[in-house]
Amino acid sequence: MPINFAGVLTAANAKTHIVHAFTVEEGVTGIAIHFRYQANDEDGLINMLTLSVFDPQDCRGAGHREGQPHADGLLGHDVVIRGAAATPGYRAGAIQPGPWRVVIDTHRINGIAPCDYWLDVELSTVVVGEAALGFADPAPTSREEEAQTSGARWYRGDLHAHTIHSDGDWDVPDLLTAARQFGLDFVTLTDHNTVAPLAQMDAATTPTLLTLGGLELTTFYGHALALGLRNWVDWRINGSERTMPQIADEVRAAGGLFVMAHPKSIGDPVCTGCRWMYLDMMPGNAGVVEIWNGGPWDSDSNNEAALALYYEWLNVGHRLVATAGTDVHGWFPAGVRPGFNVVYATARSEAALLQAIRAGHLFLSSGPHLELTVTREDGEVAIMGDTVPAGSSDITATWSAAGEGEQLYLVLNGQRSARLPVAASGTQTWTLGADEARWCLVELRDRQNRVSAITNPIFFAA
Repeated sequence: MPINFAGVLTAANAKTHIVHAFTVEEGVTGIAIHFRYQANDEDGLINMLTLSVFDPQDCRGAGHREGQPHADGLLGHDVVIRGAAATPGYRAGAIQPGPWRVVIDTHRINGIAPCDYWLDVELSTVVVGEAALGFADPAPTSREEEAQTSGARWYRGDLHAHTIHSDGDWDVPDLLTAARQFGLDFVTLTDHNTVAPLAQMDAATTPTLLTLGGLELTTFYGHALALGLRNWVDWRINGSERTMPQIADEVRAAGGLFVMAHPKSIGDPVCTGCRWMYLDMMPGNAGVVEIWNGGPWDSDSNNEAALALYYEWLNVGHRLVATAGTDVHGWFPAGVRPGFNVVYATARSEAALLQAIRAGHLFLSSGPHLELTVTREDGEVAIMGDTVPAGSSDITATWSAAGEGEQLYLVLNGQRSARLPVAASGTQTWTLGADEARWCLVELRDRQNRVSAITNPIFFAA
């Protein structure tokens, strides 16, 4: 006997969570959920309602994607969860008896008209063929078995990507194929509000391509990456009871890396929740900011504005690490050169890479190699992310594979204080006075003034 829910939503219900609870008895082997709602197209934008499913102990997944068109102008989501397989975005496994919940997450509700919806839940006690339902989770591999084929060196990779387990157009094997085509050493899967595909991702790691885990916390007022985690993180903000700074602390306490994603991206209503709007976290306790999002520098993520905001935060004393994330959802067009992270880590392992990123030991690049160093009085070499004692310093930029017509900029306290036309490779040293800068970095820009590579800062002690 189906369990039926129905309701009417208005624009006043946007940015909320509508809970529908039901009880599962012993012997149930599968759950099928059928959700239909009105599209209410307004200026080319439709209602965006997504589902999250909870069993008695944990989140069983989410489907953060626009609904599929159905008859009579309706949109819909269909979810099946069984022991051996599940709809992408949801975790397969035993159907536990007890209280379950289906939550409608209302990311966008247009004001043009009320939105009627219908939610039907079917409980099955019959084992049927499951091959067509989707991916069956393989046993996860131990991260202790990661291939560490190289020691300390530069590793190139991506920290932000999506598949059909959220709103991507491709599955995990395609993402891995693209990573190999770009010659990456590591690639990270961060589907929206779900960890369902991470067992598959872990099982695909090889001696030449390391797979990293995580998820994108896709909230109503900003997105953040939780890297290095395999467990679901509750992304729902509940006023003063649960805040984004608390979530960031939870990610770090679990051993993950919290990254503020695309903070200046276009936001509502076009990209729901994409722009960072948390006033208690500007940047608050965020330690890492994604300043390069969306593939090429001049994507629609407003990376130039994100870089300017990053410089502002550095200038008021925040020690922030800058990262890149392609935010890829499918194949890039031919000729596109995305920005990747180039990380100096002690080994090609998830732990070593995340530790190096926390320390700021990386630069961001669509192709060129770009390093910034300071040689201390004791002969030790400080690299990006490090802090050097106050006093006069010689800083050195080294680059290779620069494009024709590119120019190197020295940035001191957010101001571009020097510009140097560069050959394909080279070295440049500047001597800074004792009080000339609190931090410095270098940018490499092409003829259209687009960043092709940028370092993380070196800081100077007060």
